[in-house]
Amino acid sequence: MRIDVLDYYTKDDWLLIREEAKSHPSPFLVVNLNIIKRKYEELLAHFPFAKIYYAVKANPAPEVIELLRDLGSHFDIASRYELDRVLSLGVTPDRISYGNTIKKPSDIRYFHEKGVSLFATDSEADLRNIAKEAPGSRVFCRILTEGSETADWPLSRKFGCHPDMAIDLILLAREIGLKPCGVSFHVGSQQRDIGTWDSAIAKVRYIFDYLEGEGLKLTLINMGGGFPANYISKTNEMTVYSEEITRYLEEDFGEDAPEIILEPGRSLVAESGVLVSEVVLISQKSSMGVDKWLYLDTGKFNGLIETWDESIKYPLYCEARGEPCEDFIIAGPTCDSQDVMYEYFRNPLPAYIKAGDRVYWLTTGAYTSSYCSVEFNGFPPLPVYFVK
Repeated sequence: MRIDVLDYYTKDDWLLIREEAKSHPSPFLVVNLNIIKRKYEELLAHFPFAKIYYAVKANPAPEVIELLRDLGSHFDIASRYELDRVLSLGVTPDRISYGNTIKKPSDIRYFHEKGVSLFATDSEADLRNIAKEAPGSRVFCRILTEGSETADWPLSRKFGCHPDMAIDLILLAREIGLKPCGVSFHVGSQQRDIGTWDSAIAKVRYIFDYLEGEGLKLTLINMGGGFPANYISKTNEMTVYSEEITRYLEEDFGEDAPEIILEPGRSLVAESGVLVSEVVLISQKSSMGVDKWLYLDTGKFNGLIETWDESIKYPLYCEARGEPCEDFIIAGPTCDSQDVMYEYFRNPLPAYIKAGDRVYWLTTGAYTSSYCSVEFNGFPPLPVYFVK
């Protein structure tokens, strides 16, 4: 079955991307800023009670940051390098959260000196570092959540702590001079099961209630990201996510709802991007083999790392016309055996595709250009072009 690009883009958006693509040799990424603007406004409309902290790691391009800055977004920052970029573009430190729970004391101090006063944590060692290097700062504690198996790109185990440990950390934060303000969680990137937010919010309610009994009233829930983008497998509309998540909050917190933070990345920028690649060659491994290998001029190390374990299944569109379609094993150009995007998941392309034909990877505005290697096998990172 061939992909219909109009299932993913309006006609005007697609024509704008295609026109820009004519001007450049592949591979490259085209980002349509109009789509990001609409996605941001859609998210605000569905969650009018929330503050949006854009996860800069999803696409740290200055053009994206400037657009979201002007729309009023806040920013979730993962490193001092992201911080420098965002500050250099005129974002004030009161619109920034240091959301990475893994950080050096020197980086904590750097953020504090730059005026950032909101920090994530999930361990005693990190909490004590914050108290020493950023005294008096606001902190929120990240908890572990279930449901990673229903996310296309899980975020389990490495981040967060058990709710009981979170209680201990929040009480410790108060003792060592910090300002504990809330709890955060992340249900996994590209999360399809909306019910995972229900169980996470219920855990937060438990923590809030327990700490209130200890004389500490929390005022913040950071619900992270997890909202989906439109890949091969369809997801629920944002309306369904917002209605259900709002209901969960109302059931657990009623009219006493705290401040809510969202940290979208993929859902804001993924659909804005199209990665343009070219067929290098098509081959078979034996004269009797049934599998055809299609090699492109970009791969896992040039922006498509989220095809690792075939986790993210991008929709592919090819300029080659005609039926029938055929399954190919799709691989990249580097001398690395891991540079195979799809082997078991078959993404049909026209049977008559040939070397030189372009293949468009739709919905690639998130975690592509920012994941590119620096000259692995000598291949440079993806050029990125912006349209609006």
